[in-house]
Amino acid sequence: MSVRLVDSYVSSFVSAKECADMQAAVTAAHTALHEKSGKGNAFLGWLDLPRDYDKEEYARIKIAAEKIRKSCDVFVVIGIGGSYLGARAVIEFLKSPLYNNLKKDGPEIYFSGCDISASHMQELLQICEGRDVCINVISKSGTTTEPAVAFRIFRGLLEKKYGVEGAKERIFVTTDRAKGTLKGFADQIGYETFVVPDDVGGRFSVLTAVGLLPIAVAGIDIDGLMQGANDAREALTDPDVQKNDCYKYAALRNVLYKKGKTTEIMVGYEPFMQTFSEWWKQLYGESEGKENKGIYPSSVIFSTDLHSLGQYIQEGERNLFETVVSILDTGVTQTIPHDPANIDGLNFLSGKDLNYVNSMARQGTLFAHVDGGVPNIVLELKDRSAHSLGYMIYFFEKACAISGYILGVNPFDQPGVEAYKKNMFALLGKPGFEQQKAALDARIAAL
Repeated sequence: MSVRLVDSYVSSFVSAKECADMQAAVTAAHTALHEKSGKGNAFLGWLDLPRDYDKEEYARIKIAAEKIRKSCDVFVVIGIGGSYLGARAVIEFLKSPLYNNLKKDGPEIYFSGCDISASHMQELLQICEGRDVCINVISKSGTTTEPAVAFRIFRGLLEKKYGVEGAKERIFVTTDRAKGTLKGFADQIGYETFVVPDDVGGRFSVLTAVGLLPIAVAGIDIDGLMQGANDAREALTDPDVQKNDCYKYAALRNVLYKKGKTTEIMVGYEPFMQTFSEWWKQLYGESEGKENKGIYPSSVIFSTDLHSLGQYIQEGERNLFETVVSILDTGVTQTIPHDPANIDGLNFLSGKDLNYVNSMARQGTLFAHVDGGVPNIVLELKDRSAHSLGYMIYFFEKACAISGYILGVNPFDQPGVEAYKKNMFALLGKPGFEQQKAALDARIAAL
């Protein structure tokens, strides 16, 4: 298996009996998931997606990606939340956080529509000046404020530069299969469209066209990614918590939560893990954080953050635990050179690989944090390949569903997200929100 759970660093906090006692809850969650009888069961398309994906659309994704790679210098992906985080996480994990600065045979890839920042938009527009640009707008409805505003701006840029007909060949739309503002507009103009499946929520959508088109544009092996996810789909089906590391992870999280461990920190030891951690944070935060329940998801990159947050983790509130992703083979090596003068006193490291030093930093930190009262769940990832990453993506998705059902919430909705939107629309004067605007204006005046 590409992902293996090591429980040696959590066993002093969760006994074997406590873990075994979770079996009934895990089995119930497994049954609800696979029989599609649990909360949110209309959004389980991701469960068999790695096997049952649309093969015709998948072929079109590859063709479109190759067209984009050959026709532009800059590819702008427009989306927010699950509409961009998964693709960005995979690109940075498998390529590099410095992808745009490295030599490559495809376009630079930037992400827009994930904020409402004038400065960020201006910077992206400057990057596009004098260069050939393609865009991929990703939105189920087409009316979500952040991506809709970004699409309006970039569509205007392309139409001014290439004309309406020329721009049509450079705009790719990922949206609802049959309905919605964006779907209607795309069909009217004649943009090539891809589908956001009705039964797959945004945070579970990375292995649909939502994530696969940008990932393929980066030159990543999407066949390997999907195969890894399908291997996980086949491997992670045994409801026995002692035989299924995915379910064991979900069980351990919930035992720790019952013990007052209300914050989970995703720990990576590679900078390319950073955006993956952001994807993981949305997956778990949006799935579990409801009904005044849920583990708060946080993240760090060590050893960098050991010099900023390490003190708190070591000696602060004991309400947290860590989930450490340990990548056994990063695919690269870097030898530390010898310095005859030994001015830094580090000649004891001469000739050693940085991966070895990193692994010793990880081992030392595990011991220190466990000794400091912080449970650590370790997930060993086989290597930095598309196959292994696809496996890990599915691992976390399924563990999230099981964990959410154990917690007793609907892991597939996000009702709380609408609260800020309604207030924002009212304050901006959107028609239909007049009464709410008056109430909010009164609150502002009273501040």
